[in-house]
Amino acid sequence: MSESPLQLAGLPFLKGHGTQNDFVILPDPDGRLTVGPEAVAALCDRRAGIGGDGLLRVVRSAADPAAAHLAGEAEWFMDYRNADGSIAEMCGNGVRVFARYLVHAGLAEPGPLAVATRAGVRQARIAADAADGTPGEVTVDMGSALLPGPAAVEVTVGGRSWPARNVNMGNPHAVAFVEDLDQAGDLLTAPRTAPDGAYPDGVNVEFVVDRGPRHVAMRVHERGSGETRSCGTGACAVAVAAARRDGADPAVTGESVAYTVDLPGGRLVITEHPDGRVEMTGPAVIVGSGVLDADWVATAMR
Repeated sequence: MSESPLQLAGLPFLKGHGTQNDFVILPDPDGRLTVGPEAVAALCDRRAGIGGDGLLRVVRSAADPAAAHLAGEAEWFMDYRNADGSIAEMCGNGVRVFARYLVHAGLAEPGPLAVATRAGVRQARIAADAADGTPGEVTVDMGSALLPGPAAVEVTVGGRSWPARNVNMGNPHAVAFVEDLDQAGDLLTAPRTAPDGAYPDGVNVEFVVDRGPRHVAMRVHERGSGETRSCGTGACAVAVAAARRDGADPAVTGESVAYTVDLPGGRLVITEHPDGRVEMTGPAVIVGSGVLDADWVATAMR
């Protein structure tokens, strides 16, 4: 998005969420906007802007240099930015909302849909709406989890530390199993991680408790956004870490394993398959739409 108030004034936008992980959506099919961090932060400001955990710019892959090499695999590119304006490789809830927007706007049909991201192409399946009009859930193939070294890391909140599992879902995660989710504190400040250098570009940190067989609950600090109501890649990382902790590895057993993951904003079902693919299924909702007010733009971009 251009930092020019003249270009921002009157710009259409939408608001959507996936398990209350919410996003400002900017349609830019022809790639005419240049997203700047100051403008993204202003739009995502919860008191002075539209408010969101991040921003989704909807652009054709062929029209954006960051995704042009993926244009043969996916027509649409999800240009995702954290609430502070920083670039992120992937956002699982964001992919579901992105896919929902494309159907909402008549740019795609329910069924299979390829979405280009900075972590590669993600395959989505959009279920048809229910008879009562309830939007169908969206399943996203999140790719394979990587378990890079060091496998064991440590996260610290206040004066307490826990061992954590290093999991990469196209973006980095540290998954810690705790006795109570309140032990994570307010998660406004990023938990400390060790050893130094394990996460040179920052990390998303998940705190997890058990709720039952293959059923967990979590809280998350997302780098660049603080605590969020949900994190799709985080839920995937949690499910993979829980499976390994529980002795389940589909690549070894040849059987898929599924975990129900409860987040503050809702519930996701994460399934890991023998070929390594991790699928995430959950809701995605378009809340509303509008245009950016010229007076607000002039003030916010001053």
